[in-house]
Amino acid sequence: MVRRKQAASSSKSSTHKLSKAEKARANAVKKRNKKSPRAKETTNRALFSRVMQLILADDKIFAEVMFHGNVKWLPEQLAIQALIWSWQESKNVTDAFDQTLEICQKLELTEVAQTYVGFMNAISRYRGIITSRLRIHFQGLAEEFGGQYFRTDDWVLMAFDGSRASAPRTGSNEAAFCAPNYGHGEKAKYGKKKSKTAPRKTAPPEPQVWITLMWHMGLRLPWTWRLGPSNSVERHDVQDILEKEEFPEKTLFCGDAGFVGYPLWSAIINKQAHFLVRVGANVKLLSEHADTEKVGGGIVLCWPKGMMDSGEPPLKLRLVRIKVGKTWMWLLTSVLSQKQLKKKQIVRYYALRWGIEVEFRGLKQTIDRCKLRCRNSNRLLAELAWSLFGMAFAELLALQQQVQQKPREGAASYDPKDRSLAETLRALRKCMRNLNDVVGPDENLLAMLAKALVQRYHNRTDKRARYRPKKRKAKLGDPEIRKLTAEERKKLKQIKHKKAA
Repeated sequence: MVRRKQAASSSKSSTHKLSKAEKARANAVKKRNKKSPRAKETTNRALFSRVMQLILADDKIFAEVMFHGNVKWLPEQLAIQALIWSWQESKNVTDAFDQTLEICQKLELTEVAQTYVGFMNAISRYRGIITSRLRIHFQGLAEEFGGQYFRTDDWVLMAFDGSRASAPRTGSNEAAFCAPNYGHGEKAKYGKKKSKTAPRKTAPPEPQVWITLMWHMGLRLPWTWRLGPSNSVERHDVQDILEKEEFPEKTLFCGDAGFVGYPLWSAIINKQAHFLVRVGANVKLLSEHADTEKVGGGIVLCWPKGMMDSGEPPLKLRLVRIKVGKTWMWLLTSVLSQKQLKKKQIVRYYALRWGIEVEFRGLKQTIDRCKLRCRNSNRLLAELAWSLFGMAFAELLALQQQVQQKPREGAASYDPKDRSLAETLRALRKCMRNLNDVVGPDENLLAMLAKALVQRYHNRTDKRARYRPKKRKAKLGDPEIRKLTAEERKKLKQIKHKKAA
């Protein structure tokens, strides 16, 4: 009996031990199953796919677009392919495409352009259709990801400026981008004669593409743009943007001294927006009550003679004299109330406008688009447009990660101007080169984007001691202000009576 009891007890203990082992094994399997999705996300391929899905997962972007029936690519996947192509470091466009196609195959993107010719034909033929819808989608993401940085003191600050990018000297590029005097197939022009016998030949200028950029000053992101020949007028490009595109409520446009004139300012006001523009001797203004040469912080009128004769009403504006750094300047704004737009805000906003120059430098130097590469004008415009999109989406991804990381790290002093385009591109390119690698939480793409900030260091040398070439810039001078004449007052009263009636 004793032996039977011992055997029974031993069998019970063995079954008890076996059940514990089974439980431990089952728990290990459960943990492994829980960790398996996370383990997949730690690969560069999974993280890069997740980032692409984050910005281009919406199927409604190109839902209403009709493409040719023979195309073998999807517009969403073609857009991802074009972004990857714009992020490549290769200087040769064909080499960049080969690297892009290899990355798309690793990401299992099967419905993309399979040849360089097909890819370039697709992004150049459908450039206007794809980029217009992608721009609207990007602007919605910028407002969503930007959060509190989308508005500055309840204003949406937009800067506009222009710049040029060089193009290869080909017949197609010269015909599309050079001034009319240097069209395709024309002979070299002659300059001034040094002597009576031998005229000096001058080569036509290098073809250049003009870029008129609107830039979100709070998020420090490209917002929209226009591309054209080297003799484009940036004011006309801005008017075209205002006519065809929509902007958020309470948008304040900031521009330098080139963006002046009644047509541009009235277009901004008719858009239910406001502007803040630097002015000088190139602007003539009128005053109802003061007969002085200079009015500091007063209400003035912009009413050119052509608009006066046609019966158009004057623009009532506020002129402010401020000091930015060591320079005194005049700024003109359509915000008449000093409570809505204070003088300190004007100084700060105009200083923020300088960031658009840094954005152009990033496009030309960091992304290396100072000289474009395509030899066909249509393909060159597509190359430049997708370079701008590549820069915009790369900065948007870094902004999104940095805004999310800010509360965790407790860095209340985060500023979007600390974002580094070079570090952002370095993180994306490193991830694309090593898609098969498994990385830790501190070394993955999202962590690198969150850390893509400008390096802060203590400069031990005095920058004032460095050599700087002297630049002679023409002074803008003061705007010309005069008092309304009796005839002008009479016309102004007539317009006010018509408006009241």
